[in-house]
Amino acid sequence: MYYLVIRWLLADKEPDMLKVTIKLDINENLYLKNPEETELGRRIVENGILLIDEIGFESFTFKKLAEKISSTEASIYRYFENKHLLFIYLVNWYWEWMKFRVGFYTMNESGPVEKLKAAIRVIVDTSQRSTSVDYVDTEVLHRIVVTEGTKAYHKKNVDEENKEGFFLSYKALCGKLADIILEVKPGFSYSRSLASMLIETANNNIYFARHLPRLTDIRYKAGFLDEVVRMLYTFALGCIHGEGS
Repeated sequence: MYYLVIRWLLADKEPDMLKVTIKLDINENLYLKNPEETELGRRIVENGILLIDEIGFESFTFKKLAEKISSTEASIYRYFENKHLLFIYLVNWYWEWMKFRVGFYTMNESGPVEKLKAAIRVIVDTSQRSTSVDYVDTEVLHRIVVTEGTKAYHKKNVDEENKEGFFLSYKALCGKLADIILEVKPGFSYSRSLASMLIETANNNIYFARHLPRLTDIRYKAGFLDEVVRMLYTFALGCIHGEGS
């Protein structure tokens, strides 16, 4: 569940940027105190994102975050039990945000195929149509998810954390994309598999293009995200229309 306040910032009387104030209802097991409810909590989230992007999750510590926000480790521990839960909280925030964006940017599309392409563009390019969110740099958060997002669930105790509902937001995002796929071809047998594959493949190829170029045909250059969209769209339609052939 999420609550939204949306307002247009006008430039020359035309919509220029969609400014979104978003409060997400994220699994309460991830935090000790909801960070969205206080200024300090929001600073922890905002600067936690920036610091993880700067030094990487492995090097990230609450001590370093406390120094960045001119606070104490103890104050951060009042919100999150450990850095892993903070990380999963941030990834859940991203998944909820993406779920909102998929819904928002597909609701006015004229047909299911157009809706699918719009959804694919959303999961690839977080800057689409200049949306922004108060206190969360979504571009930086997207970069973290591309680089380190799988650490949230590629781990030994994933089954225990799954029982706690830590990945419901990701499942909901995949479910929304799967529903669009089923609009394109009702009865398609692998809608959820294709949905999760598209999301993971998007992130992998963005990462490979930047760091391991021999693992992808995508070249890291201006406009390369458009090529990722075209690739995923080709994959998606090939899977959907190729079933049973």
